[in-house]
Amino acid sequence: MKELRRELGRWSAASIVVGTVIGSGIFLVPRDMALALGSPDWIFLVWVVGGLLSLSGALSYAELSAAMPGAGGEYVYLREAYGPFWSFTYGWTQMWVAKSGSIATLAAAFFDYYANFYPGIQGVAYTLPIPIGTGGAPLQIHYAQLLAVGLILLLGGVNFFGVRLGGNIQVAVTALKLGLIFFIIAAGLAAGAGSLANFGTSEASAAGGVAGFFAALVAALWAYDGWNNVTMVAGEVKEPQRNLPMALIWGTGAVMAIYLLANLAYFYVLSAPEVAGSPRVAAEMMNKILGRPGANAVSIAAMISIFAALNGSILSGSRVPYAMARDRFFFNAMSGVHPVYGTPAMAIFAMSAWAGVLVLTVGGYQQLFTSVIFASWVLYGMTTAGVIVLRRKRPDLPRPYRTLGYPVVPILFVIVAACLVVSTLIASPRESALGLIFIALGIPFYRHWRSRQP
Repeated sequence: MKELRRELGRWSAASIVVGTVIGSGIFLVPRDMALALGSPDWIFLVWVVGGLLSLSGALSYAELSAAMPGAGGEYVYLREAYGPFWSFTYGWTQMWVAKSGSIATLAAAFFDYYANFYPGIQGVAYTLPIPIGTGGAPLQIHYAQLLAVGLILLLGGVNFFGVRLGGNIQVAVTALKLGLIFFIIAAGLAAGAGSLANFGTSEASAAGGVAGFFAALVAALWAYDGWNNVTMVAGEVKEPQRNLPMALIWGTGAVMAIYLLANLAYFYVLSAPEVAGSPRVAAEMMNKILGRPGANAVSIAAMISIFAALNGSILSGSRVPYAMARDRFFFNAMSGVHPVYGTPAMAIFAMSAWAGVLVLTVGGYQQLFTSVIFASWVLYGMTTAGVIVLRRKRPDLPRPYRTLGYPVVPILFVIVAACLVVSTLIASPRESALGLIFIALGIPFYRHWRSRQP
């Protein structure tokens, strides 16, 4: 059976981490955090907590990825730690909710910014007389949603033509977007219109309390989500024992630093009420400094940033159904590798097509990212706990890298992940229920494929 090719170098691996993590979140979620907490001090604390939590996960995943550098990431680690049911549950959730939902969210956010130039794309293209829209209303399909589906399919086609092509595009677009983001940060911090008083005295009306903190943390973790994506393409990374831990740890640390600098610029120029009142915080900041051209520059930077994240998500996410199919726990067609391009062609197109369906049916940006975060963090917690399980279950497993701060780091990660999942279930029952329903729907499929195992 034809295997995937190891054609991703160190920079490609690192750009998958940075390029996939920095997508739409840094441009959109500061408003949600301000509405949840109000005070810039608390908002910065949540960014730090979310970053340290993601870094704790990256430190744990670095050990697992270096020890088991196969395609599928968490799918492989959960299989070794807990057995095939939990690895199947992970892969099933990634396919139908987490990764496909993340791709759909990014595509929707891309055209959210594109509408800044062509507002007409937000118009209704067609209304389906089926009561599955918001509040049980008929489902409205907008032009922006149709364009988002087209963008997903376009990038699915790009990644069909080889992992090296997809990786090179990821490096180039990630470098471009980092340059634009640093320009926005520098413009904000150097602005004569800024004021340090914004950090100490301005405060927005907010929910506050424990519920507000966890609501803001969900938003921050959406912005950080994707630090684990490089593990999904571990089977195509050169020298994985060295390059995977390096990409995970340094990539996640770099993202945390960029996010803190960006928020420093936002709150230097804008007061907390202005941040809470603006759905596009970076654009509002640049509009205040440079007028309409500055806001347009942010929209372009956001679209490039989202484009890179979308490409990285399709590149990495498609390897999960491929790994499942190779283990005979998914549709057999997904296990194939293209004889010329060396890519899991059917898995790429299946993931892209389902993400397109989610764009049309699930809802807006916020509903999508809440569903994604809830489903993802159930499995992130289990995977990180797998570091401890495998230390006991497989002490003989070669470990080129060992988790820094073990066992405190993985234990703290698991505890916070559990609190986050419970809080999200209480605060957003509809979106959380959607994630749980899709997980439960996989059980009969698992029983079917399990019964056919040799």
